[in-house]
Amino acid sequence: MKLSLLSILLGLGMGLPQVYGLAKPAQLGAAARRFPRNFAAGVLLMLLGTAWFVWNVNGEPIADFSAFKPYMMAGFIAVGVGSCFFVQDFLAVRGLAVVMLLLAKLMVDTGRPHLDQSAFVVVIQAWAYVFVVMGIWFTITPWKLRDFIEWATATEARTRFLSGLRLAFAAFVLILGLTAFRAM
Repeated sequence: MKLSLLSILLGLGMGLPQVYGLAKPAQLGAAARRFPRNFAAGVLLMLLGTAWFVWNVNGEPIADFSAFKPYMMAGFIAVGVGSCFFVQDFLAVRGLAVVMLLLAKLMVDTGRPHLDQSAFVVVIQAWAYVFVVMGIWFTITPWKLRDFIEWATATEARTRFLSGLRLAFAAFVLILGLTAFRAM
């Protein structure tokens, strides 16, 4: 994937919910507070993360483990699907954490070859490492995301303010994709 396309997709993906948060902060806050224990979203995110991880592993040349690769992939699939049955508490947060970690890998891998071409690539790289830290933290302590969402959506003014900040960052990333990263 090209860095420009990734930046555009990241900007749009992050920005669109923020527009809703600015227009209807109470509704966004209510939906966000339901997310950590949303089983359907958890299953979707966990299965997406599992499929994405298995696809990544399948594409990796693992010479030392090539004989075990089919068994490893079956084990990874079993863990991902099994999580939907046996780790249902905060499944949405855990699934989101897995997707964030995989998205961070994509962001770092896509940006790394272009680090010498533009200083703005560091924005995407730094954002990826924020995802890594958040993904690890929310995997270990998923209730922290619930607590953060409760704080962030405690008032409509706070929800609107934080949505505005996130929208500004999303617009910045989108503009980078359309300008500075256009040739990358």
